[in-house]
Amino acid sequence: MNEVVLCDIEEGVAQLTLNRPDRLNAWTGAMERAYFGALEDCAARSDVRVIVVTGAGRGFCAGADMDDLKSIGANGGREDQVDRRPQTFPTTISKPVVAAINGACAGIGLVQALMCDVRFAAAEAKFTTAFARRGLVAEHGISWLLPRLVGPARALDLLLSGRVLRGSEAAEIGLVNRAVEGGGVLDEARAYARDLAANCAPSSMAAMKRQVYAALDQDIETALLEANALMAASLAADDFREGVASFVEKRAPEFAALGA
Repeated sequence: MNEVVLCDIEEGVAQLTLNRPDRLNAWTGAMERAYFGALEDCAARSDVRVIVVTGAGRGFCAGADMDDLKSIGANGGREDQVDRRPQTFPTTISKPVVAAINGACAGIGLVQALMCDVRFAAAEAKFTTAFARRGLVAEHGISWLLPRLVGPARALDLLLSGRVLRGSEAAEIGLVNRAVEGGGVLDEARAYARDLAANCAPSSMAAMKRQVYAALDQDIETALLEANALMAASLAADDFREGVASFVEKRAPEFAALGA
């Protein structure tokens, strides 16, 4: 068996692949540590500007590994929390994280997809929260994020019923940004990521990501004050001068990389 998370870097895009295809990339503690560690490594690398996350084989991530769930149940419901990062960790990475959801996406696998910044899904990919059907609750912050994406009524429908929806419906209700027909979801996600890497300032993308997640809990006056301060700083920065110059000169921009 190869590493549980594979990493490939090309043209400023790091592709992280959850790699337990025989188990539809079911989530384990080892996979969580490897995935979050890979995100942290990519954040520190100057040759990575955008991160794409997908699954090997037929699934994205079919939820928690059943052997792990049985072990937790036998242990009185206690999980190993030593040095465990929160499931919101991907939202703190300074670079865009794009999900290419190629197949089954359930439970904690759905949580991981939602913690990505942009989501592309195969039109036939299957989504389910699954928690209510396992005797669980809305885990790992999904009760905070899901209503902000699809609204409270739709969030409650998905959480209470644990029903399965396809990628096409997920796009219709705003759970994912785009549904892709014909098996091309990874290609489309990578093309989107390459465009960001080639044409968008890493400093701008990092600031915007921080702004969006912070503003979810801010009033508009606070968000405006912070945006004004960031705008003033960006107008004095090299990336702004390069952005204007590249536009005027009709050439590709050469923005500074983000790294360690």
